Amino acid sequence: MKFRKFSDLGWNVSEIGLGCWQIGWCWGEKVKDTSARKLLKKALDVGINFFDTSDTYGDGRSERFLSELIKSTSEKIYVTTKLGRRIRGTNFPKGYKHQPMEEFIDRSLINLGIEQIDLVQLHCPPVDICKKKETFEKMDEFVKRGKIAYYGVSVYNLSEAMEAIKFPNVKSIQLVFNIFRQRPADIFFKEAKKRNVAIIARGPLASGLLGGEINKNTKFPENDHRNYNINGEAFDVGDTFSGVNFETGLKAIEELKKILPENFTLSNLALKWILMHEEVTVVIPGAINDLQVMKNAEASGLSSISNLKTKIRSIYEKFIKSDVHDRWQ
Repeated sequence: MKFRKFSDLGWNVSEIGLGCWQIGWCWGEKVKDTSARKLLKKALDVGINFFDTSDTYGDGRSERFLSELIKSTSEKIYVTTKLGRRIRGTNFPKGYKHQPMEEFIDRSLINLGIEQIDLVQLHCPPVDICKKKETFEKMDEFVKRGKIAYYGVSVYNLSEAMEAIKFPNVKSIQLVFNIFRQRPADIFFKEAKKRNVAIIARGPLASGLLGGEINKNTKFPENDHRNYNINGEAFDVGDTFSGVNFETGLKAIEELKKILPENFTLSNLALKWILMHEEVTVVIPGAINDLQVMKNAEASGLSSISNLKTKIRSIYEKFIKSDVHDRWQ
């Protein structure tokens, strides 16, 4: 496993982390407790030290598993959670809510079993929230009081990211970035690097499409967001198949498979492509079992695919760009 600097925090984080959405909910059959614990242990074994979750993932279920992981190891691991969109068990309306942030922080501290959260990410706030200095002054207060060490912002749109990084204490931006969602590299990456803001790349496999095992006959369960959110009915469609038309995405996948290097899987290619961008700090593929964790981690040590950069871009431009490049601005 290779490691990268995380902003100016002095953290060396594994360039491949673990996204913990899958051990919360929304991916079909619930990951069993034993499987969740096993895959988290495997993550440690293969050198992963960065774990991303949210209080909405199973209404805190994935946070509670991470609490067990923290207690199980003497190694330093970095755990970040996202807050602001929880509604289950509350009377709060759907959507982003900043006013009850301290309530959210306190609950996540309990779920995680810790006294201070390494990094809290605002969970996809609208752009007007990202523009307000009061938003971040409130977060600065939580830092001063020791409840959180640092904070960042997870975004749907690049406009939100561009506004958030204007504030000096925003240490990270999390966004969808993969072979099917290339726009962030055009302008935003340069701005983030200039300000030494860490970039957390989520959705690296486009909800499994870039894993290469999904085909036109694949059926997704009713409680899988790849079924019920296919048109953005539940939340931003950009987090389901990266907003790419399913059938068009499959056509692009077939072309990508033709250029796979020897000993590479398609998911290896997808993760390595992201890591070619030096501005990316950590990529956070999810997993439902320990085998997936191991295979994802392998991408860190694979040889460079810089020779395929032009071919990958041409496939993107032929199949994907016209549909998604100008969305999520």
